[in-house]
Amino acid sequence: MTAADLVVVSLEPWDDVWRRNQYLVAGLLRADPDLRVLFVEPPSDPLHDLRHSRRPQWVRGIRPVPPIDGVESGRVHTLRPTKLLPRRIDPGGDRRRAAAVVRAARHLGLRSPTLWINDLAGADLLDLTDWPALYDVTDDWLAADRSTAEHDRLVAAEARVLSEAAVVTVCSRALAQTKGAERPVTVVSNGVDVERYARPTPRPADLPAGLCAVYLGTLHGDRLDVDLCRRTAEHLEPGATLVLVGPSALAEDDEAVLRRSGVVLLGARPHREVPAYLQHADALVVPHVVDAFTDSLDPIKLYEYRAVGRPVVSTPVAGFRDSDDPRVTSVDAAGFPSAVAAAVASSSPARPVPRDLPTWTGQSMEMSVALTAARKAQRGAPYSSADGGASRNGRQVGLG
Repeated sequence: MTAADLVVVSLEPWDDVWRRNQYLVAGLLRADPDLRVLFVEPPSDPLHDLRHSRRPQWVRGIRPVPPIDGVESGRVHTLRPTKLLPRRIDPGGDRRRAAAVVRAARHLGLRSPTLWINDLAGADLLDLTDWPALYDVTDDWLAADRSTAEHDRLVAAEARVLSEAAVVTVCSRALAQTKGAERPVTVVSNGVDVERYARPTPRPADLPAGLCAVYLGTLHGDRLDVDLCRRTAEHLEPGATLVLVGPSALAEDDEAVLRRSGVVLLGARPHREVPAYLQHADALVVPHVVDAFTDSLDPIKLYEYRAVGRPVVSTPVAGFRDSDDPRVTSVDAAGFPSAVAAAVASSSPARPVPRDLPTWTGQSMEMSVALTAARKAQRGAPYSSADGGASRNGRQVGLG
C-alpha cells in the first residue's frame, strides 16, 4: 500500500493528454482507497506565452481533476503556480512556489505526505518540509541542449535530490546507468493499457483519407527531427500523408515548414481517443533526433505502438533499436524516408498483441512499492536493497 497522502511535482500538467504520471497516479488511486493526491503542475509563465505570441494562461487555486474511471471524485487536486519573472531576475521564485505547495497541502489536510519529485523545481520543498521523498527520473535533462545557467541549475538541483531522496526510480536502462552511478536506483518502466489499445475502434473522422504514417507524442525540438519529418512527407507516394498527433511545443517556423511539406498536424487528442489513430495508421513512425537526451528515454509510444500491432519505423533511439518485435524497424535518418514509404505502401492487417508488454496496472504496483520504501526511510538515507525493493518488473540497480 502507498502512503495515505501524496504530493506529486510533475513535469507535465494534468490534462486530457495522459502521460506516465497520470497513468501511475490513477493506478495507485484505484489500488488504495485511502490515497489522496496533490498534483503540482508546471507553473504558468505569462511572459513566456507573450514572447511566443500565445495567450497567457492564469490558473489560480486548487482544482479537482476531471473524473477518473474507478476512482471516487475529490481524491486528486491540482495546483498550478505562476512564474511571473525569469529566474535570472527573480531567483526566489522557486522558493515561493514551493511555499505555495506546502500551503496547498495543508489546506487539503495532507498531514504528512510523501513527496514525489519529477520536476527538479521541487527540490526547494526539501528545505521547507521533512516529507519523505522519492525522485522519479523520466528524462535526463542534464543531457538536453540548455543554456549554461539553466544547465548549472539543473545539475545542482539534481545532485541535491539524488542525495536526499530516500528512493530514486528511473524509467529506462540508460537512466539506471547514469543516475545509478552513485546510489541505488529502481527501474520502473513505462507501460500501456493493453486492453484499451487492442479493442477495435472506428477510424477517426479527422484522419486524412488514404494511406497514413502516424506519429504520436508531444512535438518538441528536443525529440522530434523536423527536417526528417519534412523529407519523409515529401518522399511518400501521392495520396499518402504523414500525420503528427499530439500537442505542439515547436516554433512557429518549424510548424510552417512541416505544413508546407504536406505534414498534417492534428494537435492534442484526449487519451481515450488515441488508440483509434494508431489502429488506423498504415505505419507508425518515430522520426526522433538520436542523441544522449533521447537515449535516456523509455518512450511510452513504444508500448502503445506495439499494442496495436501496426508496422513501426523508427530512427535508432532507445527502446526501438533494441526491440525484437518483427513489426519494429530501426533505421538511420538517411534511410528513414524510404523505409516509411515502403511500410506505408505494404500495410497489412494488425498482428496479435505481444504478451510481453508491461501494463500501467503492473507499473503502478511497482511505484507503490517504491513509495512505501520512501515512506519508511529517513531523509538523506537511501532505501537499500537489504530493506526490500520493487518486485516484478521493477528492480534495484546500484552501479559504481
